[in-house]
Amino acid sequence: MKVIFLDNDGVICLSNNWGSRYKKQHKIYDKDNSRPFQNELPTELRFDNFDKKAIKVLNSILEETGAEIVVSSDWQNFATCEQLGDYYESQGIIKRPIGVTKEIGGIDLKRYDKMPWNRNLDLEQHRSLEILEWLSVHPEVTKWVAIDDLDMSARYGEISGNLSWGLENFVLTPKRTEGIKQCGIKEKVLELLKD
Repeated sequence: MKVIFLDNDGVICLSNNWGSRYKKQHKIYDKDNSRPFQNELPTELRFDNFDKKAIKVLNSILEETGAEIVVSSDWQNFATCEQLGDYYESQGIIKRPIGVTKEIGGIDLKRYDKMPWNRNLDLEQHRSLEILEWLSVHPEVTKWVAIDDLDMSARYGEISGNLSWGLENFVLTPKRTEGIKQCGIKEKVLELLKD
């Protein structure tokens, strides 16, 4: 099985889309000042919209590779996998996610106690370990890639003197205004997922 570990913000939900959830919420809730908590909102109001061109690129990758989606985004804190699947479909993604990575709080970190933690790379290290943990309990994965705007590449593992958290199968989307539609990103992803 091929898997794409997919972050949302900066990959398919681009910076020009950020805040669109508040506009959607405002249309419904600000009339009577009764906005519920984030997790109590209907799923379509919890999240910002995805970029249509980024979705087109993602769908093309999914069609060409047959890969499945595992959500590695922190959006998993605000919806179930089923709800995220509904949202992905409503935004035009042709496949629903098959799972989400487990938050770092749910991982036994004893296996990583010798890893040098870096306060400046805290988010990157946590997300990398969440992906590595998901892979460790899914041996059926034959090819995979993580796509994120956080740099989780193996080179950071090398800087810390330990390759245990840096990801070899990683594609960075450094321009949050372009995400996955940035020139050359699709080709890098396809290269890592090819047979």
